[in-house]
Amino acid sequence: MMNMRSRLTAWLATGLLGTTLLATGPLAAAEETASHPLLMPGKQSLYQRVLAVPGARLSERAGWRSRHDVTPFTAYYVYGRRNVAGRDWLQIGTDRHGGIAGWLPADKTLEWNQGLTVAFRPPIDQDRTLLFRDSESLRQLAEDHDLKRYERLYHEAEAGELSADSPVVAIQPAGNVDIRENFYLVPIRDHQDVYLGSEQARLLRVASVPLAEQADTPAASAGQDGYRSGLVFVIDSTLSMDPYIERTREAVMKVYDRLGAADLLGHVNFGLTAFRDDPAAAAGLDYRARTFVTLEQGRDPKTFLSQVDSLSAARASSVDFIEDSYAGVYQALEDMDWRGHDARYLVLITDAGAREADDPLSGTGMNAEALRRLAQDKGVAIFVLHLLTPATMANHQSAAAQYRQLSDFPGLGSLYYGVPTGDLEAFGTALDALAGQITEQVRLAVANRPAPGAAPASPEADADPQLAALQAKVAKLGYALRLKYLQQGQGGSVPTLFDAWLLDRDFRDPARHAVDVRVLLTRDQLSDLHDVLQQVLQTAEEGLLSPENFLSELKSLAATIARDPERIGGATATAGAGQSLADLGFMREYIEDLPYQGEVMTLSLEDWESWPAAQQIAFLGRLEEKIGYYRALHDHTDLWVSLDGGSVDGDSVFPVALDMLP
Repeated sequence: MMNMRSRLTAWLATGLLGTTLLATGPLAAAEETASHPLLMPGKQSLYQRVLAVPGARLSERAGWRSRHDVTPFTAYYVYGRRNVAGRDWLQIGTDRHGGIAGWLPADKTLEWNQGLTVAFRPPIDQDRTLLFRDSESLRQLAEDHDLKRYERLYHEAEAGELSADSPVVAIQPAGNVDIRENFYLVPIRDHQDVYLGSEQARLLRVASVPLAEQADTPAASAGQDGYRSGLVFVIDSTLSMDPYIERTREAVMKVYDRLGAADLLGHVNFGLTAFRDDPAAAAGLDYRARTFVTLEQGRDPKTFLSQVDSLSAARASSVDFIEDSYAGVYQALEDMDWRGHDARYLVLITDAGAREADDPLSGTGMNAEALRRLAQDKGVAIFVLHLLTPATMANHQSAAAQYRQLSDFPGLGSLYYGVPTGDLEAFGTALDALAGQITEQVRLAVANRPAPGAAPASPEADADPQLAALQAKVAKLGYALRLKYLQQGQGGSVPTLFDAWLLDRDFRDPARHAVDVRVLLTRDQLSDLHDVLQQVLQTAEEGLLSPENFLSELKSLAATIARDPERIGGATATAGAGQSLADLGFMREYIEDLPYQGEVMTLSLEDWESWPAAQQIAFLGRLEEKIGYYRALHDHTDLWVSLDGGSVDGDSVFPVALDMLP
């Protein structure tokens, strides 16, 4: 029996026409009355929206004393505007159906006519982002690509010596501002296209808004318990892995001894998760993935040893040379309590390739990119020690590609090491080097010594260029994490700044992005997105959509997410709640002003029909894999932010990366 992706590909390739599900009845034109929000200028269906900034208070009438606190970053529709005693006020509602909430001062809101926001990238091996007071000065600098002037402005901002007439008004914080601990928004309010060298870049008008003052955040009390690292091993426990399991145990004991000698026990916590494959497919495997040591248990060497002693390789073979390593990684991300760990590392050890999302034996329904993104969301860096044993030679190339993608870290590249021939001694050398570096980083951080980020010199690295390259990346990553830790409680919060402009590319290296583009979604909206996208694929599989209508449904969903996530549930005819934007004739106005458009929004039927079957299959596969990511993200409640300070619920928010949306 063909899986969903195969059936969809066959259907789209043949262009079979099915029944298009369209809602009946005329569309009621939006009216600028008290029962409807105000339309955006020049739009027929897009309503004006705003975000309430921290400190906003709701009033019953314009100009009245504010009595009700508003949850920060709540999105409202604008129903009316009024000026009272020289101050602008907005009549706002929680929905577009006349649900009036009251009045807010306009200066306590931000325009939110698109849901796109940016997140600063960690300043690892790249400059911090400069914020300019106007677009013209930034445009001139970019078009001239004037490196000398840029460096002067950068050094002035870095030193806090900006003059009154400087075009630069602020700079990205020196440390990595963790959006999970210090939630902030940098909404995109406007954009302009520009070339930086030969690269297409964008000038973005933004407003940076932290959820709380630095003194009110967990960072203010950082350092009370000291710097801590969490290091979790995810190890293949299938046939013939016993020597590697024992060598991993030996490496951990070396680290425990080193920490004990330096009186640093408890500053590095170890965890261990083992994986095999689907036990229903091969008798004797016993489990797919199992956690043997949690990070809390791994604080104590005796506990770690006693738990690890129960781990041994399976005595039965899997059905083939591929294992469910993604299930092991996912279990470690889910089972471990990563909170309180300033550095978070996961080391995958395996000699087999991974089961992809469309594999019937996959336990996650996720691919390398979705799993990497989930780890990144949780602040976990993934390392892979890939044992290139002769027995799995036919799988080496494809498995290496999977694991290089899985271990890719922003700003550093892949944290992958292929162990030649699976040599046990070479494996041990690489593992000792990695664990030793992490231990040294802890010692330096506890001693308040942010050592230079250069790779440490060692005889092993000199003899092994691959190991030297990995150690250099580990050093840069560790340096950035230590620097972030040392700067906590010393400022470093996102500046509260309105009407600033930034460049979305690295000025020194235009091929690199300076910021990540995200869409702020609530947990309920993500759930709606999961359900609607799944329903679109299911309806197409059943032959009820033509290829043209299928693409229109996807575009409608993607455009709605970027413009007005509140309407996701009714974004498509497939969802049974109305007509798609294409049916209504509003697709162009939803897309035309967006600074960034995903793969779906720019895809035409002609493009699709010109694609070879392999490219069509890959496209459908990415959609299915994103559904798996939405499900995993929804279930990882530790990632969601409750803006009102309460428990995680459907209104809790998370900024989802744009490239993980349709």
